[in-house]
Amino acid sequence: MSKSDSKNILLRLKADDKNALQQIFDTYYIPVCQAIHRIIKEKETVKDIAQDVFIKFWQKRNQLEINSSLKAYLQRMGINEAISYIRKHKKMQQEEIEEYKMPFAAVSSESQFLEKELQEKINDAIETLPPKCKLVFQLSRFEQMTYREIAEKLGISIKTVENQMGKALSVLRAELGGYLNRSF
Repeated sequence: MSKSDSKNILLRLKADDKNALQQIFDTYYIPVCQAIHRIIKEKETVKDIAQDVFIKFWQKRNQLEINSSLKAYLQRMGINEAISYIRKHKKMQQEEIEEYKMPFAAVSSESQFLEKELQEKINDAIETLPPKCKLVFQLSRFEQMTYREIAEKLGISIKTVENQMGKALSVLRAELGGYLNRSF
């Protein structure tokens, strides 16, 4: 479209001539889409943004001051709209990410608190065990020793180790039962 044709069509556009808009759309829709597509690769989004460009162009027809070619002006509008689209969606995505992070952070800190509280309860319960029972339990659970190794180390029978472990586990279940039922 020549410069004089562009001026003529802009005058018709300012006079509310919808045929002028249709002519501009038919001539420049593809170049506007191509400009947008350099930034946004989704075909449907490109089409939506291009339509928005022409709608805004129509809405602002009376304020238009075009110093470059009409094609360049519309392509620049398309690029600006694409950039706005990306900013808007990037902000929305960031807000959505933050929205989803918060509940997990709260759950994570709550579970850390519960884990710490449970560990304290376990330690307190272990401290209530009789000395020999406590020692057998600690060697089994914390030192990863077998019942045979514990029996040899302490000079007691394997059956005594089994009995002491049974007693320790029974006491711990009784001490921690309410807490475990509440937590899980």
